[in-house]
Amino acid sequence: MKLISVVSPCYNEQENVEILYNRVKEQFELLKEYSYEHIFIDNNSTDNTINILKDIAKKDNRVKVIINSRNFGHIRSPYYAMLQAKGDAVISLVSDLQDPPELIPQFIQKWEEGFKIVAGVKKQSEENILFFRLRKTYYNLVTKLSDVPLIKNFTGFGLYDREVIEHLREIKDNYPYFRGLICEIGFDKALIEYSQPKRKRGITKNNFFTLYDIAMLGITSHSKLPLRLATMAGFITAFLSLIAAIVYLIIKIINWYSMPMGQAPLVIGLFFFSSVQLIFIGIIGEYIGNIHTHVMNRPLVVEKERINF
Repeated sequence: MKLISVVSPCYNEQENVEILYNRVKEQFELLKEYSYEHIFIDNNSTDNTINILKDIAKKDNRVKVIINSRNFGHIRSPYYAMLQAKGDAVISLVSDLQDPPELIPQFIQKWEEGFKIVAGVKKQSEENILFFRLRKTYYNLVTKLSDVPLIKNFTGFGLYDREVIEHLREIKDNYPYFRGLICEIGFDKALIEYSQPKRKRGITKNNFFTLYDIAMLGITSHSKLPLRLATMAGFITAFLSLIAAIVYLIIKIINWYSMPMGQAPLVIGLFFFSSVQLIFIGIIGEYIGNIHTHVMNRPLVVEKERINF
């Protein structure tokens, strides 16, 4: 029997993990020709999530649990868990129930048709319409900036063949932009659209800083365009400044006594160019920070405990 690994990262999801376990179990009861393992990786939750996972693992040895020594964030922890999976295919499925487990049979069907990657694509969402529009705008922006074609409205929810996972192992990225790596590897992809349900239990663990982190990671990992735009903008603004200076000098010579020097143009110009410089320094800083993270080569996570492996 082919083994399917389901990977679910979690942090303070005590209201959802048992429901998710049961819903995944229900799907594989319909897929009797497959065996499965369900790997939960917990980012050192502070609520009752760990105890609930331990109780489930005692009753069902198909449930495997990795408990991290601390919270390693929403980028490294899920990626690490996928590399621990032993299945012929690996399904990434978040614990907040916004990725519907009911799509698992469709994912497996497409996989059996020969697709190495089956990606779940959000066609629409029941979340706040403003956030959904912002996310959609971000996906469009990153897709246009990226050096490789990316999948729009793709969060990582999907199925990945064993061969894809082995390629990810070889890359050895310690702070990966997973959605981009999947497209970087290549292979034929099947896209399955779905409507993302609203979170019903618990609160989201994402905030402005975590969303900004993954947004900048996506841009700096797969595009050099911002750096080149900064260079081009520097040349253009320098040229325009030179032209403006020459024109101003000519006008001043012609109207030497009647034209006052004026401080407004100086102040406006100073603030404008200072702002431009800060923006470009920030862009360069993001790239340097990305390089710094990779050079340090720290582990994806440090485990405190693992169960049923």
